[in-house]
Amino acid sequence: MFTRIDFSRLTLMDALDLASLIEVEAYQRYTLFAAQLGTRDVGDAGSVFRSMAANEKKHGEQLARRRKTHFGDAPARVTIDDLFDVEAPDVGAPRWNMSALNAFKVALAAEQKAFAFYDQAIPGVKQPDVKALFEELREEEAEHIRMVEGIIAKLPPEAAIELEDQDVE
Repeated sequence: MFTRIDFSRLTLMDALDLASLIEVEAYQRYTLFAAQLGTRDVGDAGSVFRSMAANEKKHGEQLARRRKTHFGDAPARVTIDDLFDVEAPDVGAPRWNMSALNAFKVALAAEQKAFAFYDQAIPGVKQPDVKALFEELREEEAEHIRMVEGIIAKLPPEAAIELEDQDVE
């Protein structure tokens, strides 16, 4: 997890831009994973990543609308180049034979990483409105963690089965 952001100097606009970009980065990574794995069956790892991409896109769009409501079309000072792997799942996480359970574990780790990011950033934030936003976002990430944990708890036993190489005989 990396950012080139000085949290003590963040404005609310910058914080909303940063939060939106964190979701964009996660969306892009999940979309890449879904494309890499493809879909073999409903509920497979590729489907899990496609679903997570949709969730990240939706959250990013909500943050972008909020930013536009408060700041209109003012140019952003924070770019995607200012962050790396804040919430995006680890680049090397997917495997061709990944089970749905392991895909959800990748998603869980990403949500935990985002929670840790906001939790660690809050003490360095000086602006009260930015601190309140980061506290809100940290709680949303905690909700996402609980959601993914709930999904994992309800998975059927076959969700843990890794795919087999069809070429092996």
